[in-house]
Amino acid sequence: MRDNRRTRLVLALLLLTAFTLITLDYRANGGGAFGSARRTASSWFGPVERVAADVVRPVRHAVQAIGSIGSNSAKVRDLQKQVSSLQQQLRNIPFDEHRVDELDKLLRESRVGQYKLVYAQVIAVAAADGFEWTATIDAGSMDGLKPDMTVLNGDGLVGRTTIVGTSTSTVLLAIDPQFHVGVQLADGQTAVVSGRQKADMSLELIDPSARVKPGDGLVTRGSTDQTPFVAGVQVGSVVSATHPLAGEVQTGSVKPYVDFSALDLVGVVVQPPRTDPRDALLASPVPTVTVTATVTASPTAPASAPASGSTQSLVTRSATSSHTAASTTRSSPKPSIKPSSKPSSQPSVTPAPNPTPTPNPTPAAPAAGSTGGAGG
Repeated sequence: MRDNRRTRLVLALLLLTAFTLITLDYRANGGGAFGSARRTASSWFGPVERVAADVVRPVRHAVQAIGSIGSNSAKVRDLQKQVSSLQQQLRNIPFDEHRVDELDKLLRESRVGQYKLVYAQVIAVAAADGFEWTATIDAGSMDGLKPDMTVLNGDGLVGRTTIVGTSTSTVLLAIDPQFHVGVQLADGQTAVVSGRQKADMSLELIDPSARVKPGDGLVTRGSTDQTPFVAGVQVGSVVSATHPLAGEVQTGSVKPYVDFSALDLVGVVVQPPRTDPRDALLASPVPTVTVTATVTASPTAPASAPASGSTQSLVTRSATSSHTAASTTRSSPKPSIKPSSKPSSQPSVTPAPNPTPTPNPTPAAPAAGSTGGAGG
């Protein structure tokens, strides 16, 4: 379109007309001829506007989506990260609960055994430095660790430190064949327990006269200067024992308390106990309550003086029970037993459980201190 004077004049007239119509419609406040015309135009062009809006809406949304592709992708990535984090937290809940239980048991070990512990986590279990069964923990000399320190967990003895680095250490596990530890029995006798890899640990007593039995719990005896083993750490329970002849040393097998296939949180003893805890860390057996009911029948009257009519009734019942069986086999009347008027002498009636009938039954003589006779 060419920009000339006539075109500008027509555009100005159209704008002036539009403003005039808008002003008049505003002043009429929706009434009058302009309001009627506007309603008529709305009824004519309203359906057309709705159809046009329905047609244009998907196109408008598509254009908006194309413009926000980058921001939507970022939101999707953020939501995926949040979902992954929540899923990991759900998977860690059982593991965290197990670790809390392990820590609780280690705190009990430290309290009851009077040990000062440095807590560490097992980060690897593998062969190293010629040892077949070792574990690596995330604590070292920076944490106060040294070689030949006792390592335990909430269940019992795990092993001893061998190589100590700055931030990690190697632990020789108690199931290694090169592992030997002195243990003490309940009576104070000494034995040696050795590792046998995945099998139960072996037991050998020192004193030929000492004996153990299955079910006995064993704790460490303690080395000289408490190095490498402190006293009182639970090792395991006896599962079998030999029956040697007199003068022979008894041997057996010991099941360790520690599950070496599930090592996680451990404690390294950096300060031994002030006194020997002995078997304080062994689980106390649950007491068994045995109720025995004993029924005792005593037909003899009490030795004390009869206080009331209850004593007389007791004597009468005793005498009646003693003569019931005999009355069925003889025709003579039953004797009547009465207590003596003297309180110092009491009747003593012994019932006959299986009376033997006689051809000529004779009434039994009254007991000492009692008066009675056959009825006429």
